[in-house]
Formats: sequence, structure tokens, C-alpha cells
Amino acid sequence: MTLSLIAACIWIVLAAVLAMLPSNDDLWRRAYFLIAIGVPLVGWVTYENGPWIGMAVLAAGMSFLRWPMLYLGRWVKRQIVRG
Repeated sequence: MTLSLIAACIWIVLAAVLAMLPSNDDLWRRAYFLIAIGVPLVGWVTYENGPWIGMAVLAAGMSFLRWPMLYLGRWVKRQIVRG
């Protein structure tokens, strides 16, 4: 297992632990932190292990961050309908 995959596994465990802790802002600050760490991590995994493994890690990250992805999809849809 490469170092990038070990880092991705640690990210997943960190995301699960952060999701279990109580929060006043509905976990948004933690989501921004996880996104900031996760995006370069997905690039690193893709670079070292190839696009299929990179897409699997991306899907795992998106499953943890499903609400930010849902809001992003809604925002993109609004931009397309306006334009």
C-alpha cells in the first residue's frame, strides 16, 4: 500500500471522527477543513495509483461530504438555469 493510500485511509478515519463530534455550525467548518485536505490528497492518490483508484478515493470522500456536494450541485444547476 502506497503512502498516499495510507494518508487517504487516515483522512477517512478523521472524517468519521469529526462527524461524530457535536458542532454548533452543522459541521460546515469541519467540512471546509476536510475539503481543503482532501482535494490535494485525491490528486496525490491519482498520481501515485492511477485514475481508477483516484476515482474510488474521490467517491469515498464525496460520500462523507454528501451535503456540500448536494449544495454544490444545486448552485451549479441555478447558474445553468440563469445563464
